[in-house]
Amino acid sequence: MKNISIGIVGLPNVGKSTLFKILTNQNITIANYPFATIDPNVGIVAVPDERLEKLTKLSASKKTIPAAVEFYDIAGLVKGANRGEGLGNQFLSHIKEVNAIVEVIRCFKSDEIIHVEQGIDPVRDIEIINTELILKDLDTVEKRLAKLEGEARAGDKNKIKEKEIVEKIKEVLNANKLANSLGEKILNGPVVKEMNLLTAKKQIYLLNGDEADVGEELKNKIKGLGADYLIMNLGQVNNVDGLIKKAYEILGLISFLTTGEDETRAWTIKKGEKAPEAAGTIHSDFENKFIRAEVINWGKLLESGSWNGAKQKGWIRVEGKDYEVQDGDVMVIRHS
Repeated sequence: MKNISIGIVGLPNVGKSTLFKILTNQNITIANYPFATIDPNVGIVAVPDERLEKLTKLSASKKTIPAAVEFYDIAGLVKGANRGEGLGNQFLSHIKEVNAIVEVIRCFKSDEIIHVEQGIDPVRDIEIINTELILKDLDTVEKRLAKLEGEARAGDKNKIKEKEIVEKIKEVLNANKLANSLGEKILNGPVVKEMNLLTAKKQIYLLNGDEADVGEELKNKIKGLGADYLIMNLGQVNNVDGLIKKAYEILGLISFLTTGEDETRAWTIKKGEKAPEAAGTIHSDFENKFIRAEVINWGKLLESGSWNGAKQKGWIRVEGKDYEVQDGDVMVIRHS
């Protein structure tokens, strides 16, 4: 798959721009007032992976290419963003294409940094952000429904079915629930995927503060949303490897590796993908023309000292089209 992408959302002054700066080491505007970030900042960040360095050394590779994550940081949302309050609503469209959303929630207390809602209340902040995302999605759903109604009237069975699905989503959103509460079967349907709904995406809550700032009510709120969280004091960290790892976890992603004299590289795939699909991430032709894969776990390859050494020991396996690629597999693809 291409680089995975993550949208960063939150109210103003919660630490979004600080997070983005840590992620990308890019100098962007960080100011103590809403709407300091006008254009969506995009940063491409390497996925931390100790295996690459070791394999590069083993193969004396000229280049090392890690997997990457794109982060999109948009202006702070405020209550009413969907109606044009503040600037955040203009930028919600910039994160329609992302794979997951990180909601930065302020848990730290500070007299110096103003809070747009006049007080620290993480549960309320989550509700404000999610309501804005829901309202943006409702707008998308209503536009799609208007189109489907005409198509369904013409008697197209597929369009009638699609209309029913979109109506179900509208019902859920109107009940102030996220679309991702509907389950994978509905969310993976073509009509839902085409709409790129914000609330259908996986969510990670980055709780900006210390462990002591995070209460049980907040943890239960996030659990009730079927989401995951990380507690991180953004004022005191200089890397967010944990966030990238968490993103891989919630999106069900793994990496397989290729190594040789030219380059050592990590490739991102969905957990459960078979060898031909994985080969297709290297080059689309490799999927169609796949013959077999030669496979070894990265640790075993290091232990053997070289690819030839691993071959002599009989550690390299030959796998066919039904092989399910594992995290940390080093692969050589044979194709016609």
